[in-house]
Amino acid sequence: MSMTYNFSSGPAMMPSEVMKEANQEFLDFSGSGMSVMELNHRSILFNKIVDEAKADLKELLEIPDNYKVLFLQGGASLQFAAIPMNLMKNRKAGFIMTGHWAKRAYEEAQKYGEVNELASSADKNYTYIPNCSNLLISDDLDYIHICENNTIYGTRFMQLPNTLGKDIVSDMSSCILSEPIDVARYGLIFAGAQKNMGPAGVTIVIIREDLIRDDIMPCTPSVMKYKNQFDNNSRFNTPPCYGIYMCGKVFKWLKRIGGLSAMKEINKKKAELIYNYLDESKLFHGTVDREFRSRTNITFTTGKNELDMEFVEASKKVGFVGLKGHRFVGGLRASLYNAIPYENVEKLVKYMKGYEVEYMRRTLKK
Repeated sequence: MSMTYNFSSGPAMMPSEVMKEANQEFLDFSGSGMSVMELNHRSILFNKIVDEAKADLKELLEIPDNYKVLFLQGGASLQFAAIPMNLMKNRKAGFIMTGHWAKRAYEEAQKYGEVNELASSADKNYTYIPNCSNLLISDDLDYIHICENNTIYGTRFMQLPNTLGKDIVSDMSSCILSEPIDVARYGLIFAGAQKNMGPAGVTIVIIREDLIRDDIMPCTPSVMKYKNQFDNNSRFNTPPCYGIYMCGKVFKWLKRIGGLSAMKEINKKKAELIYNYLDESKLFHGTVDREFRSRTNITFTTGKNELDMEFVEASKKVGFVGLKGHRFVGGLRASLYNAIPYENVEKLVKYMKGYEVEYMRRTLKK
């Protein structure tokens, strides 16, 4: 089998250790004679899977007791509607516009109430995070929405906005579990699983318990009501059973390697390896302000679209996949999620250096 180095933005690489464990249990989980895919979602065995996954996630993130964990479906995109339906008590919310996903959430929330753009980096194609230290925040805002790490543009918040006490709602789809966070600083955190937690199909919501209410918008579908999902331990309807099981496996893997503090140091070294090369390269260069560089999604370019695509095709032939930038921005991107070993990043940088030398030779011959 040929070796593939997966740097895709998501669905992303899974830890090989987790995949091997799941493979061993695929046909017979815990002596049941059944795959997790076949288990009744209200059975004792599946109860154990959900409860262990929840407990391990709480331990990893040090989630306070007054926050609840929900395993949902529909991706982060469904939460763009579920959040205003559940949290817009005054029908008003604020948004920090830092890219495509913040914009998508903003547009969805407009269907349910008044939304205010509090700050934006659109003027420079989202290549930086705007100053959020002195935002104009009205007293009646229900919450302030941010996308903490921008998968497409390669930026991240280095510090949380000053919200004057208003709840922060954070989309952490591409950075959750990459480093420790202070959950108590948020009202709600949500994330699709397919980058750092597990396979596509599971969405994690971490919500402060006072925000789980009955007095929400009457139009809210029953399955999107947080109270219904909480009261039924994330099983108001049949959940993505196998996906939750895989997330639980990833949580245990993270605990074995030393938790999120250890993961942060690994991720920092991986990102520095690429950024240090980009800063010295004559061919490739980063596309965002250095001050706001994501450790998770490294965006870069040669400055020429045809050459970018030539690099993408050449890299595929030697096993590097997922390096094409998002269709909205073009260029190149390497996503360094938790499961990607440092050694894979070393191989990528070595290949990029070799490609650059060969390109310079070709250029000199012309």
